[in-house]
Amino acid sequence: MAENVIVVKSYNFAINVVKFCFEMQGKIKEYVLSRQLLKSGTSIGANIEEAQGAISKAEFISKIQISLKEAKETKYWIRLIIDTGIFNSEKADELLKDSSEIIVLLTSILKTAKSNS
Repeated sequence: MAENVIVVKSYNFAINVVKFCFEMQGKIKEYVLSRQLLKSGTSIGANIEEAQGAISKAEFISKIQISLKEAKETKYWIRLIIDTGIFNSEKADELLKDSSEIIVLLTSILKTAKSNS
């Protein structure tokens, strides 16, 4: 069976978000923004996993929409961390790039799912 790109990408993204947030918490003792990022960044993949087990097209679309909203929120927190300069890291730039790619993929999946229903 072929690998599901969005499932793999969102899971790997969640791993990187967790590591980034723990590094940020450990180095600068920042917990508010890192906690928001941790919650939204791991929620993307969790909702995608739930979408894989959806019992209807409507449920699948709903879970993908939630994932897309969480991805956009995650991108916001990453941008805020970068633009405030509270934690400078190449990892933040990588997360920003990855979040943008996930948004593109989820938008495409959502458009396809809606046009097929």
